[in-house]
Amino acid sequence: MSETSLEGRNAVVTGGGSGIGRACAVVLAARGAAVAVWDLNGEGAEQTVAQIREAGGKGIAVAGDAAEAAAVADATARTRAELGPVTILVNNAGITRYKPFLELTEQDWDETIQVDLKGPFLVTRAIVPDMLEAGWGRIVNISSSSTQSGSPNLAHYVAAKGGVIGFTRALAAEFADKGITANNVPPGFVDTPLMRSSVSDPEKVAQRMPMKRAGRPEDIAYAVAYLASEEAAYVTGHTLSVNGGRYFS
Repeated sequence: MSETSLEGRNAVVTGGGSGIGRACAVVLAARGAAVAVWDLNGEGAEQTVAQIREAGGKGIAVAGDAAEAAAVADATARTRAELGPVTILVNNAGITRYKPFLELTEQDWDETIQVDLKGPFLVTRAIVPDMLEAGWGRIVNISSSSTQSGSPNLAHYVAAKGGVIGFTRALAAEFADKGITANNVPPGFVDTPLMRSSVSDPEKVAQRMPMKRAGRPEDIAYAVAYLASEEAAYVTGHTLSVNGGRYFS
């Protein structure tokens, strides 16, 4: 097995039913991993798995809420039953809701923290025992470039994703001697259905980027695949910025 191959590995990608999550699932499967695609939208998860299978890969669709402990337990049990122990985890599921700070409600704040920060905690807590048993694991959390540059109307989201970066570093420190790495990828302006639903003129925004284009979901997926590989065995606690030059770190 080459250092870039993921043959024999089982992966979970949360929020894998569309956008960046779908691209991550497809790329990991193309490199040999069996992928459990978790998503609140079961139909989207099935579509991702169909794409994986059409390309000759192996995947299963698991519908459920990655921010609810009971649903995470059920999804983990099903994944282990159908694929086996999981040693690659991509925490991608999240929500983005633009709202000026003084209009934020406690519910806005709590829901965003629940999905974007508590969700990765719940899923990681469920999966890490498999990694410890194997003596090998890769945790890749999708954060956001908004944590690096700040962003108006997204205080709740930036706070949650900033927490994801801190969470990643804490995991990296705690499990570094157990064969488990933890890293995060903060995407920049990426062309996804979610982005197009919240930005009125994405092409105009893209022209303000140094590369004059929006990122593609695959741009993020390739970075995730690297961090999930044996090639990245000595990389942990790292923030791998994939943003087309929007922010230099």
